Amino acid sequence: KPQAFVAVERYAAIAEAAGISLATLALAFVSQQRFVASNIIGATNRTQLAENIASAQTTLNEDTLAAIDAVHADISNPCP
Repeated sequence: KPQAFVAVERYAAIAEAAGISLATLALAFVSQQRFVASNIIGATNRTQLAENIASAQTTLNEDTLAAIDAVHADISNPCP
């Protein structure tokens, strides 16, 4: 799905601008949603686990959230 690659590239650029990994961006975004009570993480090694746990301490600022929303507005369902 070509749109999926475009969306991932845009999300990766947002993460880079925020100084965090793409995984941290995704997990922090999910955790900041009012309707989310818990966030399920998954890791296959200690490095991934540490990164996932660190995302719980990450708060995305308004500019980052707006950039994520802009990607979603442009490509709302990249992998139908």
